[in-house]
Amino acid sequence: MNISPARRAAFQTVQRVFEDDAYADRAFRSAAEGLEPRERALGQRLAYGTVQRVRTLDHGIEQLGKRPVVKLDPPVRAALRLGAYQLAFSDVAAHAAVNESVELVRAAGLERAVKFTNAVMRRLALGLGELVELLPEGTADEAALKHSYPDWVAQVWWRDLGRDDALALMRAQNEAPETVVRLNTLRRGPVAGEPDEQIPGALHVDRIEDCDLAAGFIWPQSRGSQLAGLAVGAQEGERVLDLCAAPGGKTTQLLELADIELVALDSDETRLARVRENLARLKLDRPGVDVVA
Repeated sequence: MNISPARRAAFQTVQRVFEDDAYADRAFRSAAEGLEPRERALGQRLAYGTVQRVRTLDHGIEQLGKRPVVKLDPPVRAALRLGAYQLAFSDVAAHAAVNESVELVRAAGLERAVKFTNAVMRRLALGLGELVELLPEGTADEAALKHSYPDWVAQVWWRDLGRDDALALMRAQNEAPETVVRLNTLRRGPVAGEPDEQIPGALHVDRIEDCDLAAGFIWPQSRGSQLAGLAVGAQEGERVLDLCAAPGGKTTQLLELADIELVALDSDETRLARVRENLARLKLDRPGVDVVA
């Protein structure tokens, strides 16, 4: 059986994130290179969704698979997590999730683990949806498991927001993100989309066109992130320090909004390379802009 390019890219991403401590966005970019837009979109949804829901997925795998996730071979662990996500949190056909998860293990050269993977995936197909649905959320720790958050995050939100608002926030942050870009006010182009009613320069799009991105007409950036940049209120001639700047969304936004000096700082030199690339692509690599680790 052939493995879809989307699942292969998602599998590689999940394995790199959890086995090599890679950043999900960078791992996926490498794994998805050359994919058609539809396959790329599916692969990204599966990869990021699996990373996001991993605590809940691991609980389901251990309950139904009867083996600690930590003791599994890395390719088996990644394949089961990816398959479990598809079964519990997507509209992917169960047979496709089961069969391709098994084939991912086979393709990884672990023939001895194929029968085990097949058996666990079939148990997950029969019982994971109900197991996740019936997980309680009456306490902060229960909600953390059901919605895949660290206990301490749930406890802080429970304390500061109250049960109902904490649960609403958990659910909202697990929703698939809307596709929003920021228009480059200094390099305008014919970008199709629906302007946001609240955030100036934010545009809702069906998908991010590579040609618009390469030309520097847009930058993929959530409305919340754009709002944070606007809230800074940088004025002409000011000097601004952007901490944890990579990959450069708010850095480039601030430079578009006002003629300022700016220092973009991040602890990861590799990620700072992306800041430099994005400044150049958006035509914002000008005097007075420094990128430092």
